[in-house]
Amino acid sequence: MTPGATDRKIDKLVDLFAKNATVVIPGPKIASEIGVTRSTVWDYIERLRELGVDIKGHPATGYQLRKLPDLLLPSLIRPELGDNVIGQRVVHYFRTGSTNDDAFKLAARGAAHGTVVVAEEQTAGRGRFGRRWISEKSVGIYSSTLLRPPLAPAAAPILTLAAGVAVHHTIASVTGLAPDIRWPNDTLLNGKKVSGILTEMQAELDRLHIVVLGIGINVNQLEMPPEIRALATSLRMETGVVHSRVQVLVTMLKELERAYKMLLAEGNAAIARAFTEASSFARGKKIRVVSNAGEFQATTAGLEPSGALRVKREDGPEELLVAGEIFEVK
Repeated sequence: MTPGATDRKIDKLVDLFAKNATVVIPGPKIASEIGVTRSTVWDYIERLRELGVDIKGHPATGYQLRKLPDLLLPSLIRPELGDNVIGQRVVHYFRTGSTNDDAFKLAARGAAHGTVVVAEEQTAGRGRFGRRWISEKSVGIYSSTLLRPPLAPAAAPILTLAAGVAVHHTIASVTGLAPDIRWPNDTLLNGKKVSGILTEMQAELDRLHIVVLGIGINVNQLEMPPEIRALATSLRMETGVVHSRVQVLVTMLKELERAYKMLLAEGNAAIARAFTEASSFARGKKIRVVSNAGEFQATTAGLEPSGALRVKREDGPEELLVAGEIFEVK
């Protein structure tokens, strides 16, 4: 299924069933409400069933919802966000290439600050350095948040850290576990990656025009593909519990709003402090650094308000990392 009009109609259909829970809805009413012909209603019902929606057909009378699935539908998410600006508009795809790409396309058409794109599945999801983000259907959070921040381009790294703080608080809240954040963008559970952040932007020399925060969270995967099994995990794998992805996403968007407001009201230093409190990697951690300048071992020595990580090389002086990757040395 491709993004576009079909997704919108299926969203409308699920919304119609959700608003008429346990009620038998006649086929002609469904056709009228979602804007399709009566002869194609059956096709849309079958597509919903393929997505896990439990619908009972009643001969000659219509269709009845028996159970809503855990789909990231705007009609289920938006009412839970209250006055959140982030998530004021939620655009949902059942299948797309990349939610980050979709967010940039929406931005080019004038989409507002706080617009969120979510997908049940991505075919070209990506992380930092162009790495593939495995996005299996309806088991994870694959989201992109469009921001139009009143900030300079130099603030982009601190936005990544703010998103990391939001994800950390989200996972702690919904699982009761104690996640860790590995600078600059990975959230870990028991040393394995459970979430990643990809920050992309359009900017001029002195102004950020658009920032897209791509956030992926592994939620209900039962196991990881062999190539990342030693490195990645999911909330379900760590807790033994199937989690509501709607609840996880709603919590994350609320936490992201809180972190963004903190950044604007209190400045970079407040985010750096919050990140330091949540991360064992911020200070005193022996690490291996991989960057464009090469690879070396060091010990972390704290965060700068800019979001840069201070490290002391084993064989040399202290320096600032503004980009690259770090890995714990045990």
